Amino acid sequence: MDEHEDETGAAAGLGFAEDEAAVREGPARRRVAIAGASGLIGSALARSLRADGHTVVRLVRREARAEDEARWDPERGDVDTAALAGCDTVVNLAGAGIGDHRWTDAYKRTIRDSRVLGTAALADAVASLDQRPEVFVCGSAIGYYGDTGERAVDESAGPGEGFLPDVCVEWEDAAGAAAEAGVRTVFARTGLVVSRGGGAWGRLFPLFKAGLGGRIGNGRQYWSFIALHDHIAALRHLIDTPTLEGPFNLTAPEPETNREVTAAMGRVLRRPTPFPVPAPALRLALGEFAGDVLGSQRVVPRRLLDSGFRFAFPGAEEAIAAAARD
Repeated sequence: MDEHEDETGAAAGLGFAEDEAAVREGPARRRVAIAGASGLIGSALARSLRADGHTVVRLVRREARAEDEARWDPERGDVDTAALAGCDTVVNLAGAGIGDHRWTDAYKRTIRDSRVLGTAALADAVASLDQRPEVFVCGSAIGYYGDTGERAVDESAGPGEGFLPDVCVEWEDAAGAAAEAGVRTVFARTGLVVSRGGGAWGRLFPLFKAGLGGRIGNGRQYWSFIALHDHIAALRHLIDTPTLEGPFNLTAPEPETNREVTAAMGRVLRRPTPFPVPAPALRLALGEFAGDVLGSQRVVPRRLLDSGFRFAFPGAEEAIAAAARD
C-alpha cells in the first residue's frame, strides 16, 4: 500500500512544541521551495520550517496570490524559475491521491502524470538555474517495492511488479536532470502516515472512534507506517545532512500487521474493533486499488537509521496516540 498526500490532501493541525523548535539543531536559515505545500505532509513541513525561522516558497497551480507563493504548471512543464532563485532546497511532494478515486484508466494516468511530469518539470528547472539549490528532495513511496509478503525489505531491494511500482520507478527516474546537474537528490519513500488530518489514516480515525473499525481482510498483511511528527523530522534530517542522497524509506523501524494495528487503534481510542472488512467487499468497493490495500509491505528504514536518525514514535500504538493528541 502506498501513502502519499499532496495538494489534494487535507492539512493537518500538527503542533510542534515551542521547546522542540528551540532545541532542534540545524544549519543557517534556509529558503525552501515546496511543491504540494497544501497537502498533509507539505503543510506540516512548511510549519516546521517556519517555526525555525526558515523561509518557505509554496508552488501553487493557480495564479500566485501571496508573497510566499509562486505559480507552476507541472503538466505543461512550466515553473517560475525566478521564484526558485536563491532557494537552497527544493522539495517536491506533489501527486494526486492514490486512494481518492476508483482506479479507472484515466485516473491511473492522473496518478502517474501528476508525479512523473511534476518531478521532471522541477528537476529541469533546478538544473537550469545558474545558482542551483543544494538539495532536491523528491517524494516517492514504499509502493516501489510492491507486495513483499512477510519478507522485510530495505532500500537495497529492487522494485516490485504492478502499477504502483512502475509509477514509483518512473517518478524517481524523472528527477534525473537535477542529479546530473550535480544537485544532491534524495528520494523519500513514504509509508502510511499516521495522522488524523489526512491520508489513509485520516479516514480510519472516524470509523474507529465510532466503533466501526476492524481488521482488513485476514489482517496478516504488514503495514509500514510512520508518525507524521517522525516523517517531518526525517525530511528535515534528509535536508540538513549534506552526505545523504538517494532513496530513504520513511517508515517506522518495525512494521506491524494490520491485525496488530487494528488492536492498537482500539486500545488508544478505547473502542471495540468488531467489524472486519472482508476482502471480496473491499475489492467490490475499491476495484484494482483493493489489491494494494490487502497487500503486505514489510519495509524497514535501514539507511535512515544508519544515518543516525532516531524515531520519537517507533511503534504503532505510540504513533496512533500521538496522532490522537494532535
